[in-house]
Amino acid sequence: MLSPDEKMTKNNIKLLVIDIDGTLMMRAGEISDDDRAALDAARKKYVTISLCTGRAIQAGRLVVENLGLDGYHMFFDGGLVSNPQTGEHIYMQTIPDNLVRRAIAFARQNNIILDLWSATDYFAEGENWVTDIRRDYFKVFPKFIDFNNLPDNQEIIKATLVVRSPEEKAGAKRFRDQFNDSLHLSSTVTPAFPEIDFINVLAPGVSKKAALEALLRHINITLDQVMAIGDGRNDMPVISAAGVGVAMGNAPDEVKAVADYVTLDADHSGVAEAIKKFLL
Repeated sequence: MLSPDEKMTKNNIKLLVIDIDGTLMMRAGEISDDDRAALDAARKKYVTISLCTGRAIQAGRLVVENLGLDGYHMFFDGGLVSNPQTGEHIYMQTIPDNLVRRAIAFARQNNIILDLWSATDYFAEGENWVTDIRRDYFKVFPKFIDFNNLPDNQEIIKATLVVRSPEEKAGAKRFRDQFNDSLHLSSTVTPAFPEIDFINVLAPGVSKKAALEALLRHINITLDQVMAIGDGRNDMPVISAAGVGVAMGNAPDEVKAVADYVTLDADHSGVAEAIKKFLL
């Protein structure tokens, strides 16, 4: 028997927003059959599905295609809202050129591996363990370039620091201390690599919530018509603002604290459990 609130939710939600890593993607880097079936069932109920991820579009679009999704999705931790099938961007926030140059110089001075991302390319200065992970796990292939020769008009949406050793993490802290007031930095963890910190470096004001608000304006629906599912601290503004905010069972306590509901963890199809409870 459904409560009145549950009946209202099932009739009101028009958009389902889902994070990828640690939410839809299990530790093994796969999406469960139960999650796939639940997503298909939600679509048959005319619920639009939009992925909202810290991944670059080059890696995120592979998940979009794998699930057979269409429409708009949010990439780069909110730096881009795009339809990967058509190439249409409805929202994009790039890092100012002067800050890109400063970040490059600081990374070099402190022996920090820095990657750069545009809406079409992943730039690296040379082969390293980070490019190996990008290639082998995320299926994204670098375009090698001397960052001194990066064109002035190149639109960089995101830079990334990927660190695992104590020395690398110390370098990332120095980077954060240097740029915390001029850039937006957020840390994410991919379940397949729990020992590695992925640090997104974005333009000021970029967030998943800002990207979601841009998408809602474009498709003309409101936050109370959104159900959002995530596991990371960068998902908290979206989870807390959505009509129904769901935290994964594997999420940190502070993420669970802002959610309306805590579902199962990613390895136990928490996305499917939440969809069945609120949408089906």
